[in-house]
Amino acid sequence: MADYIPYGRQHISEVDIQAVVEVLRSDWLTQGPAVPRFEQAVAQYCGVEHALAMNSATSALHIACLALGLGQGDNLWTSPNTFVASANCGLYCGAQVDFVDIDSRTYNMSVSALEAKLIEAERQGQLPKIVIPVHFAGQSCEMKSIRTLADRYGFKIIEDASHAIGGKYLDQPIGNCRYADITIFSFHPVKIITTAEGGMALTGNAELASRMALLRSHGITRDPAQMTHEADGSWYYQQIALGYNYRMTDLQAALGESQMSRLDEFVSQRHALAAQYDKSLADMPVITPWQHPDTYSGLHLYPIRLKPEELSVSHSEVFDSLRAQGIGVNLHYIPVHTQPYYQAFGFKPGDFPEAERYYAEAISLPMYPALACEQQACVTDALLKAMQI
Repeated sequence: MADYIPYGRQHISEVDIQAVVEVLRSDWLTQGPAVPRFEQAVAQYCGVEHALAMNSATSALHIACLALGLGQGDNLWTSPNTFVASANCGLYCGAQVDFVDIDSRTYNMSVSALEAKLIEAERQGQLPKIVIPVHFAGQSCEMKSIRTLADRYGFKIIEDASHAIGGKYLDQPIGNCRYADITIFSFHPVKIITTAEGGMALTGNAELASRMALLRSHGITRDPAQMTHEADGSWYYQQIALGYNYRMTDLQAALGESQMSRLDEFVSQRHALAAQYDKSLADMPVITPWQHPDTYSGLHLYPIRLKPEELSVSHSEVFDSLRAQGIGVNLHYIPVHTQPYYQAFGFKPGDFPEAERYYAEAISLPMYPALACEQQACVTDALLKAMQI
């Protein structure tokens, strides 16, 4: 067996380590100068006015929903082909959650399915307050079309770009919020850049930024303009909302700021790996990731789809064989509506058939900048062996 090759892993340099060590030697470990520097670096890269670092993308999704006023009696729609956090954030707010099936080529939310669902929801008086398109594997959803529907039907957009920092849509950086009210990034270790754990919410709306800043830190303010009366003294603060402790630490932010200097390099290396996979897999019974011409993917993942009609082995047998050969493949994602917790709300297999067909055939191959050519060749050789062809 070859050395174990994971599906994703962080790339930490000596410069990254030094950045964190400098914070450890400073007076600030939690809420110091590194957090606003990291926020500014991401905001400047994306071309957006406001960026708020948080302890996870899940927290950022929750705060974004709250800032947009999601609550009891409201509806939130997202993709079934995502991690559960993209849907759970609606439940945290007491809203009802529903899903929109995916496009058969991009595996992102289908614009045609969204439009059809909106037409029916309008008839029933059940339009969503928020729609969360998910940029699966790093490729942007068709945001211009989704924005047109948002303007027509009156919903807000939270762009779940957890996979997509460093990517582009219509030649503009993902995260600029041109077509979304709020964009969310994730900095988990397997993502494109990392802060160990962490996330960020970006917006061009100053009022939304102010709400999210308040909610991520207990609902507490030291701003005299937000207080109900004059401060008792220079020590004074007020809790004016029910907030949370969703803040990022300076340790995490220092790592993130250092990683930002290599973001374009990381994405470029991912594209080189994807091009090699495309070439190596061209004659195999698999479907390689299709790229929409309007997008430049961050390529967080490289998901293939098996062609079961051309194989004598099952999806699970191929997956298990790859794992047994030391290839740490994964599967992104189990459709959220098939999870037991969501089935208790009445969802069932068959509700979103395109997402389910994708799940029945998908395998995420290793994809990270430090993946060597020899390791990538091991992956494709192992896949051939697993498929028994």
